[in-house]
Amino acid sequence: MIKLKRNDKIGLFFFVAFVISSSLIWLFEERFTKEQWRTNPSQRYQMVDDLIESQILIGKTKGKVILLLGEPYSSSTIEKDIFIYRLGDQPSFFKSRREHLLIIFVNQKVDKVTLALE
Repeated sequence: MIKLKRNDKIGLFFFVAFVISSSLIWLFEERFTKEQWRTNPSQRYQMVDDLIESQILIGKTKGKVILLLGEPYSSSTIEKDIFIYRLGDQPSFFKSRREHLLIIFVNQKVDKVTLALE
C-alpha cells in the first residue's frame, strides 16, 4: 500500500473535489434547445451560457435566428443591427439583475452574441 504524505493528501482531496464539482455543474447545466427557449422564456437564463459557448448563432442570418429563437424582444438599427432577447429573472437573495441576450449582426449575419445588464 502506498503511503501518502500530508501535502499529497491535501492536494488529492482538492483535485477530487474539483473533479466532482465540475462534473456536477456540467451535469445540471441546462442545454439550449429550441423548444425550451420558446416555451419557457422565464427560464432562458439557464440556457444562455450553452447558447453563447456553443456559438450556434455565429454566421446565421436574421431569418434563421428568428426561426431558432423566435421574435426578439427588441431590435435596434443604430450603426449595427442588434436583436435583444429577455432571459427571465435568476433566483437571488439580493435584488436580481436583469440580463438580456444581445445578438449583433454585421453584414446581415451574426457577428457576436453576448450578455448585457438592463
